[in-house]
Amino acid sequence: MIISVVIPALNEEGAVGETVRSVPVDELRDMGFDVEILVVDNASEDNTANEAMEAGARVVREDKRGYGNAYKRGFREARGDILVMGDADLTYPFEMIPEFVAEIERGYDFVIGDLLNGMMEDGAMPALHKYIGNPLLSKMLNILFKGNIRDTHCGMRSIKREAFEKLDLKAPGMEFAIEMVIEALEKNLKIKQISIPYRRREGEAKLSSFKDGWRHIKYMLKRKIGAIE
Repeated sequence: MIISVVIPALNEEGAVGETVRSVPVDELRDMGFDVEILVVDNASEDNTANEAMEAGARVVREDKRGYGNAYKRGFREARGDILVMGDADLTYPFEMIPEFVAEIERGYDFVIGDLLNGMMEDGAMPALHKYIGNPLLSKMLNILFKGNIRDTHCGMRSIKREAFEKLDLKAPGMEFAIEMVIEALEKNLKIKQISIPYRRREGEAKLSSFKDGWRHIKYMLKRKIGAIE
C-alpha cells in the first residue's frame, strides 16, 4: 500500500523543505507502506518548488490559487491508497502521521486532528480564532450537519482513497476544509479525531480572519438552507 502525503504550498520558502523532511518516511516504511510526498506549488513566486524538490518531494504546480484548488490537484496526482493532508508551514506535527495512518488501519475512513485541546503552543493561533472563531464555527457545523467533531477546521487529516472518492469536493478556497467534513458526515464515513499540538507558523499567514470566517458561515448556510446566494 502507498501513503501519499499531500502538502499545498504558496510562497513557503524557508519552511516547506523542513516540512517535507519532517515526514517520518522510515517509520511509515517500517509499518509496511510505500511513501510519496507530494507538494502542490500553488503558483508560488519564490523558491518553494525547488526547496521542496531538494528536500525529496515530488512537486506539481497548480496555477489556480486557493486551498481547495491546490488539494484537488494534489489528490488527482497522488498515487496513495491513504491520503494524508497537512500544511507546509511547520504548524502541524507530521511526526504523528503514523498515528493517523494507524487509525485508518483500525477501520476508520477519515481521521482529523483536534487543535482545541490545550496542547497548542503559545502564539500559534490568534486568540480570536482559538477562543471564538474555530469553536463557534465548529459548533455551527455540528448543529447544522449533525456532527460530533470538536475541531472541524484542523487541516491535518488522513483519509482512505476509496472513502475520498465518495466525496463531492468542489470548493476552490478555504471552504474546502469544511466541505470535506460536511461531505464525510453526509456520506456516513467512519470518523476519528486525534488531539494534536499546534505550533507557531513559519512565514506569512494566508488567512484573513473576518473574510474567511464569513466565507465559512456563508458556505454552511447556503449548503444547508440556501440562505445566501
